[in-house]
Amino acid sequence: MLDWNPALYRRYEDERTRPARELLARVPLSTPSQVVDLGCGPGNSTELLADRFPGADIVGIDNSPAMLESARARLPAVRFEQGDIGTWRPAVAPDLIYANAALQWVTGHEALFPRLFALLAPGGVLAVQMPDNLDEPSHRLMREVAADPAWAASIGDAAALRAPRLPIDRYYDLLAPLAEHVDVWHTIYQHRMDSAEAIVEWVRATGLRPFVERLAPAQQDGYLADYRRRIDLAYPARADGRRLLAFPRLFIVACKAA
Repeated sequence: MLDWNPALYRRYEDERTRPARELLARVPLSTPSQVVDLGCGPGNSTELLADRFPGADIVGIDNSPAMLESARARLPAVRFEQGDIGTWRPAVAPDLIYANAALQWVTGHEALFPRLFALLAPGGVLAVQMPDNLDEPSHRLMREVAADPAWAASIGDAAALRAPRLPIDRYYDLLAPLAEHVDVWHTIYQHRMDSAEAIVEWVRATGLRPFVERLAPAQQDGYLADYRRRIDLAYPARADGRRLLAFPRLFIVACKAA
């Protein structure tokens, strides 16, 4: 997979950071000493952690060199390290493992979530937010366009490009036997977008990447034009001329006994 594009990701930073802020508000810690931002991206979520926990040793982990470069420029006083979430292990047990819009890119959640929880220090917290939008038009249409014979040979099995989320109660069941307390909830955001093109731009930075990057440059414009046309129909203009992008997200806060 090609590296991420931090500049494209940051075009909708306020909207992307809002769930991170709301997840952090539910973390019941006051003065943690070791905090990990797992899948830190360009550092927008890490900045929230640094502001709330100024006395903590905070480290951001990401597998993207471009995202890490952007994060280091943004927060030069914070330590950032390259790592793979699927195999990552901390040198010191964290008081908080915080993963905002990152774990959806990692397969094997049945094993991943208990493993991450086990890495916490006593009294620690695992806080996770993940998009839960694979059945929304924005993502369903990616797969439908990819099934067109014009693109199917290059893209391959579109359904395999993103692992489905587990049901929210399954995440609860994975963590409840291990935790002192588990809180799970869904929020469906309604993002006001200027146009269908703006919706396409939003998802090009994230969910659309695995589809587009499998196409030759000469094919990409055709795929995106077909996708944009379908997005225009799926998200009609509202009374003010804008489009509403429904964006479900899943939240989990699991607390370890002290």
